[in-house]
Amino acid sequence: MHPRITQLQEKIEPIRKSIIAHPLYANMDHPDKLAIFMQHHVFAVWDFMSLLKSLQNKLTCTSVPWVPVGDAENRFLINEIVVGEESDVDESGNRVSHFELYLKAMYQCGANSDGVKEFITQFIETGDIELSFELAKVPEGIRSFVRFTFDVIKQNKAHVLASVFTFGREDLIPDMFMSMVRDLHQQWPEKISTFRYYLERHIEVDGDHHSQLALKMVENLCGNNEAYWNESEHFVIESLKQRKILWDATLQAVENKLQSTNAYA
Repeated sequence: MHPRITQLQEKIEPIRKSIIAHPLYANMDHPDKLAIFMQHHVFAVWDFMSLLKSLQNKLTCTSVPWVPVGDAENRFLINEIVVGEESDVDESGNRVSHFELYLKAMYQCGANSDGVKEFITQFIETGDIELSFELAKVPEGIRSFVRFTFDVIKQNKAHVLASVFTFGREDLIPDMFMSMVRDLHQQWPEKISTFRYYLERHIEVDGDHHSQLALKMVENLCGNNEAYWNESEHFVIESLKQRKILWDATLQAVENKLQSTNAYA
């Protein structure tokens, strides 16, 4: 492994640990709370796919006529990840993207997916992210997170895209959260089974195989260019800060619901 990979991992470890220890996770002790979590988190699942596809567009040829683009190993690495993210399998073995699987989990849990669907529809129609936020009434904490992701995409720099994808979006699910989801599944299997499958699949595929592919991609793209490593570090740190903002907003939404109703009694 390139020594700058290790250095970057050491640099981001404090903020990464603070995210893994975020009090939001410990509050996920009821399906109604989990539903609010999912209504926020689904935006991160969706814009992760947008980040992934922007990276594929940068590293491969996605237009006609086809021509070889860049390094063949990087093409393999990103295409391998895209296959898994865009066409994995659900609990029944049916092909599905991870975003579609997440929507299925939301439906089962009783989470409202109208917000993210309306935002995507407006964004496709208008091409204006700020207007789409307004029309879909997206909460500010979510806006900040998604806005940053699309700022990264606008950079159109393969090394930045790959680094944020690799270090800013993966490996942030603590064991404690998985344990709580399994406990919820014991009590409410009819509400939690798909979300549990999604998380376990995420850990199995993204947290192992895909993470190794992504690390290799970052190493290839940054190489021995110190400016690339420094720029990547800056954006990775910011992406982790944005994750904390998203989790803060999600926790506040859970607490607001708790204060206004007896929903979790």
